[in-house]
Amino acid sequence: MMNREDGTPGAAKVILPALGALVALVGLALAGGGAYLATLGGSWFFLLAGLGLLASGVLIVRRKPSGALLYAATLGLSVLWALWDSGLEFWPLVSRLAVLMGFGVLVALAYPWLVRADGGSAGRGAYGVAGALAAVMLAGMAYMFVPSPVVSASSIAAVTPVAPGTEQKDWVHWGNTTAGTRFAALDQITKDNVDKLQVAWTFRTGDIPESNGFGAEDQATPMQIGDTVYVCTPHNQVFALDIDSGAQRWSYDSKATSPNWQRCRGLGYFEAPAAPAASAAPVADTGTVQVMTAPVNGACRRRVLMTTVDARLIALDADTGKPCADFGNQGTVDLKENMGEVKFGFYTVTAAPLVAGDLVVVGGRVADNIEVGEPSGVVRAFDVRTGKLAWVWDLGRGAEANANDGKPYTRATPNVWTSMAYDEKLGLVYLPTGNTTPDAWGGQRTVEDDKHSSAVVALDVKTGQERWVFQTTHHDLWDLDLPSQPTLYELPDGKGGTTPVLIQTTKAGQIFMLNRETGKPVAKVEERPVPQGNAKGERYSPTQPFSVDLPMVGSETLTESDMWGATLFDQLACRIQFKQMRYDGPYTPPGEDVALQYPGSLGGFNWGSAAIDPTTGYLFVNDMRLGLWTRLIPREKMESNKAGGVEMGAASQTGTPYGSLRNRFLSPLGIPCQKPPFGTMSAVDLKSGKLVWQVPVGTVQDTGPLGVKMHMPIPIGMPTLGGSLATQSGLLFFAGTQDYYLRAFDTATGEEVWKERLPVGSQGSPITYVSPKTGKQYIVLTAGGARQSPDRGDYVIAYKLP
Repeated sequence: MMNREDGTPGAAKVILPALGALVALVGLALAGGGAYLATLGGSWFFLLAGLGLLASGVLIVRRKPSGALLYAATLGLSVLWALWDSGLEFWPLVSRLAVLMGFGVLVALAYPWLVRADGGSAGRGAYGVAGALAAVMLAGMAYMFVPSPVVSASSIAAVTPVAPGTEQKDWVHWGNTTAGTRFAALDQITKDNVDKLQVAWTFRTGDIPESNGFGAEDQATPMQIGDTVYVCTPHNQVFALDIDSGAQRWSYDSKATSPNWQRCRGLGYFEAPAAPAASAAPVADTGTVQVMTAPVNGACRRRVLMTTVDARLIALDADTGKPCADFGNQGTVDLKENMGEVKFGFYTVTAAPLVAGDLVVVGGRVADNIEVGEPSGVVRAFDVRTGKLAWVWDLGRGAEANANDGKPYTRATPNVWTSMAYDEKLGLVYLPTGNTTPDAWGGQRTVEDDKHSSAVVALDVKTGQERWVFQTTHHDLWDLDLPSQPTLYELPDGKGGTTPVLIQTTKAGQIFMLNRETGKPVAKVEERPVPQGNAKGERYSPTQPFSVDLPMVGSETLTESDMWGATLFDQLACRIQFKQMRYDGPYTPPGEDVALQYPGSLGGFNWGSAAIDPTTGYLFVNDMRLGLWTRLIPREKMESNKAGGVEMGAASQTGTPYGSLRNRFLSPLGIPCQKPPFGTMSAVDLKSGKLVWQVPVGTVQDTGPLGVKMHMPIPIGMPTLGGSLATQSGLLFFAGTQDYYLRAFDTATGEEVWKERLPVGSQGSPITYVSPKTGKQYIVLTAGGARQSPDRGDYVIAYKLP
């Protein structure tokens, strides 16, 4: 019914005031937050736009056409500001304009009513404006689902066929070889047929991890020897499975217990030659089983080695699963021996043991941030047959580093919690070290601590003597311990030869390339000045090493314009948080105020490590992009031994002048505050040092704001955690995403060429092999649940071509 007084539809008297009030409320919120942001030295846009919307809303409530015109002017200026502030990047523009354009459609539709209410009869052209805005929004929504590379490949690397006789036979080590390449010389599964992969078999372990990120997590990489696949579970059970059917051959339960950090990332393997043995020299590690020394027959000639979360090293007969009676004490070595006091949960071993010749080398994870004087970070080598201690690397022993004298190991030294690498030809074991706990305070650290924290250390495999040290972070106050296994590669020198290099990725998003014989950088490293702090009693390194000839991934210096949110409101909240923090770029040190660290201590790069294709010289790395804020709490305000050891939140750091408080840099909706992507896969050409391609990885299919699943395959790129697998057929397999998929990428371009839905997410690293019985190539991985996901499982899944 028409209103007789002004010709306005009766519904308009309800809708216009409601719309105007809503626009005014949006304006009031933006103006209020924007005023506070302006006082912090931030952008004035939100205040000015908020005032424009507030005035517009009031005028619309009063049914004045000028309210719509003012809204149009505010929207137009907002578009200009958004383009100036963020350029043409899609996701930043969505964050800045989506809300305003949505209201713009409604205001444009209401404009003819406003004209009528003001006594006019025109204004129908506003319907065209509304249609145009709606079309732009619909186009933007459609584009959300279109994968878009961050860096596109400019050339296509050729695929080199696998030469007969060079095919991979077994996946023996955690990274396939002790060089940590995660590369398989197999090409049965190709870019042309990968879309035909199907599930060959599924096995359920019965060990379902439950965790908030600090408890049980399935992060396993399976191992394959001959016709058997071996896999370990978060609570240190081991299963031997038939390679073609997944049928269980045996299982072993270590009954390992720990109050936290339950996970088993992988296993080790040793095989002695059968008697009588050929008198052959040891062969190079090509991924096949190595022929060692001392021929034997009988039980445990082939043995599987596992470390446990309650600090044991266990040897099992690979054929039966029974403990090897000749190893340690009936199959077990107690890694707490000579450690002194080890409180429950303060020393856990989660990385796969490194089998280096006839030794097995292990480090250990020390609880972070609870107190000083925690267990030693000692690294030990044991005889792989007997379990007898061969040597120790203990910073407090100096010249006695190799003495097997039963003396307690030096407490609170830098530890090696992740996986190590080994070069048989050079006889060197490479240790990626952590830092002396606690992370955010280093005033009590020794000279030796400061030399060896967050560094690559090369040891003589026979003696444990230190050959060289290269440090990636000086006096680490950011928990930038090295998380990744070093990757060993023969780098072409341009003269027909090669240089033996070691590639180390870091949580800071850096890639260092060193001569692995000398420890000297092959890719240029510069010492650059970094911000200094003022916490009482602390000292600071004036410079930090930057690897300048290789790309830094996800570690740009943030500005206010880099702040993001799913809406304009949480972008404003992130901008306010950002301006409230002290942030001077990389290596901003902790202090008594709130300091921002980007990337945070989760990465950059994490334990999944790199993969490499030696036929192209491409290095593949996946990252997560999560900021972290930290604040030091004076001791008198922090109760000792309270809430320590957690990944986020309060940490007591007992024995130091400060406790610490830290958490992720997230919007009120629980979304990272900097612009997407939040996780990528990248390819780096090691010959040129250039980034070949980079693509966002993961969608919001199984996650979303406030942890609510969005059920939409929007490829925004989510934080990744896990390792990848490269094959000589030009494929890269990866499953460590927030959504529940195993994916295959074209290694030449980064294009996703296949994906398969998993029952739950995965933090595992896939492996591949060809069955010696059927000749079929398989892809195998574990799926126990994505990080922070409530959906958990106990799956081992194999794929093959039909």
